Amino acid sequence: MTRPQRVGICTGGGDAPGLNAVIRGFVKAGRRAHGLEIFGIADGLGGLIGPTPHIEPLDFAQVRGLLPMGGTILGTTNRGNPFRYPVRDPQTGVVTEQDIADEIVSNARRFGLDGVVMVGGDGTMEIGRRLMARGLPVFGVPKTIDNDLSATEATFGFDTAVGVATEALDRLHTTAASHDRVMLLEVMGRHAGFIALQAGIAGGADFIVLPEVPYDVNALLEAIGRRRLGGSHFAVGVVAEGALPRGGAQSVLAVQTAGANPRLMGAAYRLEQALLDAGCPLEVRTTVLGHTQRGGTPSPFDRVLATRYGVEAATCVADGQWGRMVRLRAGLIETVTLEEALATHRVDPDGQVVRHAEALGISFGR
Repeated sequence: MTRPQRVGICTGGGDAPGLNAVIRGFVKAGRRAHGLEIFGIADGLGGLIGPTPHIEPLDFAQVRGLLPMGGTILGTTNRGNPFRYPVRDPQTGVVTEQDIADEIVSNARRFGLDGVVMVGGDGTMEIGRRLMARGLPVFGVPKTIDNDLSATEATFGFDTAVGVATEALDRLHTTAASHDRVMLLEVMGRHAGFIALQAGIAGGADFIVLPEVPYDVNALLEAIGRRRLGGSHFAVGVVAEGALPRGGAQSVLAVQTAGANPRLMGAAYRLEQALLDAGCPLEVRTTVLGHTQRGGTPSPFDRVLATRYGVEAATCVADGQWGRMVRLRAGLIETVTLEEALATHRVDPDGQVVRHAEALGISFGR
């Protein structure tokens, strides 16, 4: 009798509402329908690093109650790229980035894994593609609250993040009106401003500042002025964390960590100061939503999408379809190659959604 496939699953990059639903769907369908042996890998691929792999079997008991739970029971990291892994020299204490991918492949084989399901964004899919070239079978599940993977129509976590940001805007409207202030809400979106755009429309923002549309502070002041002339002595704006002024650069924290992406910080505070320096007649206050968008209970849409991704991933893995990623297209879950999965997209500054927003009077600072 052929032994069941032994498959690992890990979650990489930033956490997103729905990760646990993917794990649950994969384990339940994988074991019930396909007889897979499934093992959770801790902290991204970190569980396959070192002499003692941190891998635990996953059965029905381990995934019970996960559907409404945010975060990931497996843990995750955005500093776990094995091709540029931070390693500290025990003698000097200096941290350098090194390629330890072969160690991960070796440990996966030593543990008897036939392959690994990697849940993550474009960075995770790129790591998976390169690990395939090193000999480790990989299957991908798309995850990013930014919704910027062009191979799929939707990624889980995005709907929840937009809902959290929209609720924050609803709350900021009342305090902005009470104090005659300009209230800025900074949301996530390093290179793609989909959260800011969707939440801004849903929450009735007066202006939206996106990474794709470098802003002119004077254009934003004009939008605030038009509201005052119309009798509204307050304004609410949404600022993506990757937003930048025209001719400027993104706001990046000066201190960087080895093995990590540059950390964005201060886009909305910079805009606040720019508005005041340009003579804004109203007080300006900033709220940074930050990781609130990632935490907590996933929305029903994200629970369903994540579950379907997990179930279809189990079917594909059981069929030996390594080197691919699930995606949503026209309501169906399909697969694409990991190479196709790497493509990202951005908000189209001249696209229909932006034009509709501008028709409502929302300014993009241009």
